[in-house]
Amino acid sequence: MEDAFKKFLYAGVDLVAEASEKFQKNVTELVDKGTISSTEGKKMVDEFLERTEERKEEFEAKFNELKEKAGIIKKTGEEELEDLKKKVSDLEAKLKAEKAAEKTTKSAKATA
Repeated sequence: MEDAFKKFLYAGVDLVAEASEKFQKNVTELVDKGTISSTEGKKMVDEFLERTEERKEEFEAKFNELKEKAGIIKKTGEEELEDLKKKVSDLEAKLKAEKAAEKTTKSAKATA
């Protein structure tokens, strides 16, 4: 499950990096064509990067929350598994003791 989270995170990082590069390229083209001034272009890029950073922080917070929940679920699952193993072991011991007692009873009846 953690691998899936990592793959998702890396895919998001790649997507943001690619979008950022394309945005900066488009702004540079607009500046080169004279459609916008270099000051406006710089402002647009700075705002884009600022919003991207804010979104990144939100995403990281959500990711960490999900990761923590997954860890809790995993830990709880491991604890439940250990409890089940102990119960199975106890039942096996009880069954073994009952079989031994039954054997002893049969042996005692046979000799009587």
